[in-house]
Amino acid sequence: MALLRTDASRASFAVGVSLVVIGIAGFLGVLDAVREMDDLASLDTPVLEWLASVRSPGLTAVLTAVTTVSGPVVLPILVAVGGLGWGLWRREWWHVLLLLGAMVCSSAVAVTVKLVVARPRPPLDSQLVPGLESTYSFPSGHTAGAATLVLVLAYLLWVRRPTARSLLAWSVVSVVAIGAVALSRLYLGYHFVTDVAASAALGVAVLGAVVLVDRAHQARALRSTGSRPQSGSPQPT
Repeated sequence: MALLRTDASRASFAVGVSLVVIGIAGFLGVLDAVREMDDLASLDTPVLEWLASVRSPGLTAVLTAVTTVSGPVVLPILVAVGGLGWGLWRREWWHVLLLLGAMVCSSAVAVTVKLVVARPRPPLDSQLVPGLESTYSFPSGHTAGAATLVLVLAYLLWVRRPTARSLLAWSVVSVVAIGAVALSRLYLGYHFVTDVAASAALGVAVLGAVVLVDRAHQARALRSTGSRPQSGSPQPT
């Protein structure tokens, strides 16, 4: 059993490190494309113009709702209320604090990079409501927040009952949810493709950090209790 736990810990560490490396590499790769205006950045203007050309009242209403829910006003309230409710119901605060910490960290990185890169928003004639967004464009704060929330929440729910089928299901849900938020930002004309791509990569890196922190916490808990895993930790098979 001790050997199995050691192998599981090593595997979790490898997964966490891999996610951090992949996320950071993806983020820096997109940032380089933005600075050089090549590679993925070559899609920025064509995609923006095409999405602006296919707008319709129904789709605009749906994607406006998506972008509102994932915004800096509504999303933090939903996370705070949901986290408080979960903590009070389950009497388990570690994962709540982990999620809140991940959201704060992701937002802080996104805001800092925005100020450092100082990339202007798309042209006003591309924006559904010109001038509504006043901050810099890179990366997308909406997408970064949504990616962090969805990926970390999916991990915290999956880790309670880890199976290959549930991993696939949560992966699909995460891709769809993040894609919907990213699409809403592009469709409404407030961001470029590279903005949302970098934000998704940031979410992956934060997820990796969460995995590392959570596994370290569980390893300490196992050592302190001898051999009995805490609720929510994967059971070796």
